[in-house]
Amino acid sequence: MIATIASVETTAVSYPVAGHFKFLTDGSGKPVGRPCVVVKITDEAGNVGWGQCVPARTWSYETPESVKSTIDAYLGPALVGQDAFDQPAIQRVLDRNIAPSFSTGQPICKAGLDLALFDLTGRILNQSAARRWSRESRRSITLSWTIDVRELEELPRLVEQAHDRGFRHFNLKVGADAQLDLEMCREMRRLAPNAFLWVDANGGYDLETALTVAPKFADLGIQAFEQPCPANRLSWFARLKKQAALPILMDEPIITAVDLEEFHRLNLLDGVAMKVARCGGLTEARKVLKYLLENGLLFFASGLTDPDVSLAASLLLFGAYDLQHPAALNAPQFLTHTVLREPIRIEGDQATVPTGPGLGVEVDEAKLRDLQVHMGRKIPRCSSQ
Repeated sequence: MIATIASVETTAVSYPVAGHFKFLTDGSGKPVGRPCVVVKITDEAGNVGWGQCVPARTWSYETPESVKSTIDAYLGPALVGQDAFDQPAIQRVLDRNIAPSFSTGQPICKAGLDLALFDLTGRILNQSAARRWSRESRRSITLSWTIDVRELEELPRLVEQAHDRGFRHFNLKVGADAQLDLEMCREMRRLAPNAFLWVDANGGYDLETALTVAPKFADLGIQAFEQPCPANRLSWFARLKKQAALPILMDEPIITAVDLEEFHRLNLLDGVAMKVARCGGLTEARKVLKYLLENGLLFFASGLTDPDVSLAASLLLFGAYDLQHPAALNAPQFLTHTVLREPIRIEGDQATVPTGPGLGVEVDEAKLRDLQVHMGRKIPRCSSQ
């Protein structure tokens, strides 16, 4: 089967944000909208697939502007005329036009294209993701609630909000102030004694601090330590892995299965907090997951506050590979709008896994236009709630 790509279009959008999350703020800490770039790929027969790039400039080097210009000027034109089903050829085209460096070049940008191609080809085949992968999928994924406090006094209110919404488990943002982090974990265990808790430092600790807090986190019932140190401090990960106070999860450094294999051979980690967007999309993310499962490594799940289309892709992958831990997919916590005709169903902390062909969701182009922003203009600031 052949589906020749006829056009690749991008639309920049910004989703309103409710609440405080450090990765969705400006330089002064005030909340801003969650910017994304929605990708539409059409083949010569008129079939359409949708994807979404979710850059986060406070987390990685990719921005909405860089994503859109890269697709519009380089990757989109290069894909026109290619067969959407020929994944190896697609990968060669992407790498030839935006070269890899240490790992995949601009993976968050390329993820949007990968999702759109997966959606397009899945619709042509009329196959769900699980069927396409010859797997049985979970019906829903349990979500965790993200705790990102600036002062300890905020914690009871945030936990109450989570419980009111039906959320039982928490991922805790740490890494800026070790003493505050420990106090927060101690209070979290008191407020949610039966919750599954893990901490994510986003590379914020130096080695000495990470080695000091890891056993203390363990004593407080924390189940895993995600990205304790900067991504390029590999020897520090080796020390923490050897200390063995907590399972050490990598996040930011894991883009391809090759990265994971090398870090595993060097004995740097116990598992990965998976991000579909960070891996360049579903194609590479599946390879990473297969390596984790084949080698007995831990499989946790997170995202980049992925709205609707990208969120659907994450749910498909984590559902098909039977995720056992609560997923830190926090768009339902922080984002208030959708571009989907029918929003992804969230009941309490359960996110329903889509079952339709392709990504299993339908984009409403009128809703897309409602959230559209134009590059060159400042993305509108949204008030917190």
